Amino acid sequence: MKDSTKILHSIPVDKLTGAISTPIYQTSTFVQKAPGVHKGFDYSRSNNPTRKVLEDLIATLENGTNGYAFASGLAAIDAVVKLLKSGDEIVAVDDIYGGAFRLFTHIYQKFGITVKYVDATDIVNVENAVSSKTKLIWIESPTNPTLKISDIGEIAKIAKANHALLCVDNTFASPASQKPLDLGADIVIHSATKYLSGHSDLIAGLVVTNSEELGVQIKFIQNASGAILSPFDSWLVIRGIETLSLRVKQHAENAQKIAEFLLTQEIVKNVYYPGLPQHKNHEVAKRQQKYFGGVVTFDLKIDNKEHATHIVSNTKYFKLAESLGGVKSLICLPCEMTHKSIPQEIRYKSNVTDSLIRLSVGLEDVEDLIEDLEQAFNSLSNKFTF
Repeated sequence: MKDSTKILHSIPVDKLTGAISTPIYQTSTFVQKAPGVHKGFDYSRSNNPTRKVLEDLIATLENGTNGYAFASGLAAIDAVVKLLKSGDEIVAVDDIYGGAFRLFTHIYQKFGITVKYVDATDIVNVENAVSSKTKLIWIESPTNPTLKISDIGEIAKIAKANHALLCVDNTFASPASQKPLDLGADIVIHSATKYLSGHSDLIAGLVVTNSEELGVQIKFIQNASGAILSPFDSWLVIRGIETLSLRVKQHAENAQKIAEFLLTQEIVKNVYYPGLPQHKNHEVAKRQQKYFGGVVTFDLKIDNKEHATHIVSNTKYFKLAESLGGVKSLICLPCEMTHKSIPQEIRYKSNVTDSLIRLSVGLEDVEDLIEDLEQAFNSLSNKFTF
């Protein structure tokens, strides 16, 4: 079965009514025949029929054993970190989502969980960072926002050799493009807010495990901590996933053309997109991913926050906003938005400069998007003398 068919037909027809759209079980509790005797559901924090469809669906799409839905991507990350204990260590990719950095550094480090940040595109860096205390290796591939690609299979070997778990944030690629569990990862997480839902209309997170044992642990944490996804938002993610294959393909086609356009612009210094042959990790991306993704980032030859701010504030179709992965194109300045919580000296080590601009390329006609960027660049040239 091909992926696009698998996505659609992994969403079950409702057994009770035959409804082809998953019903929304908007209920907090379920009537029991006798104490502890029920139909598999007793309280919606513990389990809900609509949420279960989503959880089973994402497990199927990622080729995992168990899936779990959370109230946000950060709640999903938090659940994975709760597998650890004081004294344990995380080796994490250096170009990391700002919210994950904040959670690791400002929440969990005070509980005795330490974090080492490394450029995971070089396997030697990961090998050198791992110690006897390392219990979790955390990578994003592609990373947010400079789109570094890590060799998931090779890092999985390092994790297994050192009795550590490998968790891959697969948000930017999605299971329509990349399946980290097939490459040896133990856990996959998603901000389902992004490509899985695809319409910028909800906040959600997902965790998928490669074993029943890990699944039981995540399920316990989900129920004990309570950061579950609501039935309605679960339904919205399911609905979004129905068009995932089509959207991801078109996002990637548009992004490729925009990345190639940016290479021609004199004011642009670096273009980060794994679909470009000159991207450092292009060959690894070709091997791991079906598509190169819908996010393109670039920085300016003059690393000036004021210049970058002018550009992101003067586009018409690219809307200035946090987040990514929706059908409408978005633009943001990470140093002041998604990665503001990361100190400048740490940001710069992973090339997140003050002029770095992130594009979430949507499904508009790509010629209109290119014209939009052109007029923003021209506006900058008209205002500032270079």
